[in-house]
Amino acid sequence: MLNDMDKAKKLAGEEAVHYVKNEMKVGLGSGSTVYWMIRKLGELVQQGLDIEGIPSSNQTAQWAKDFGVPLTDFSKVAQLDITIDGADEVDRDFHLIKGGGGALFREKVIAMAAKELIIIVDKSKLVPHLGSYPLPVEVLPFGWEVTAKNIALLGAQPIIRKKDEQIFVSDNGNYILDCSFGEINDPKKLHKQLIQLVGVVETGLFVNMANTVIVSNGSEVEVITS
Repeated sequence: MLNDMDKAKKLAGEEAVHYVKNEMKVGLGSGSTVYWMIRKLGELVQQGLDIEGIPSSNQTAQWAKDFGVPLTDFSKVAQLDITIDGADEVDRDFHLIKGGGGALFREKVIAMAAKELIIIVDKSKLVPHLGSYPLPVEVLPFGWEVTAKNIALLGAQPIIRKKDEQIFVSDNGNYILDCSFGEINDPKKLHKQLIQLVGVVETGLFVNMANTVIVSNGSEVEVITS
């Protein structure tokens, strides 16, 4: 039995597949809402939909395999027609915080490679300003302590992400710093400041990238376009 949050994620994920057309190359995001999208895509593939996807994480690749969604990679595909992904926060200007699952680098690659980026979220992810959710920043393991100190100079409180009491390692072999900045009023400026720091691989700020946001409260779906 699904709770209200899972119902919202399922509705948003299933709504997104309406944007996927025959012969498209599709960027497959990560996270629990994307799970429902991939599951629905698998059903359509079984019914004859001809697509190929590029996953943003090992978990997503496994879901695609489980549900029968064919995969490809960037050695064979120059551009994606569409990328569908979730988000941890979406502000009024469609700026995003992503990376709660630790796949932000690959998520940004497939977002940048797509003609269109569709974000699927439950209603709780819509916020007036980014920043209540700590900003994930992927960093190189070597000297991560130095990188964290330099991020702190920008006004954050970086915390190394752990899982099962061990430092979390991304699919790229890197670490994640969860950085509490408070309200982020200029995400574009903050991203530029962070990405210039030695040791920073990528930030979870996705600025001016989303075209459409599909939002669900569990009983209905709203589609918002930029």
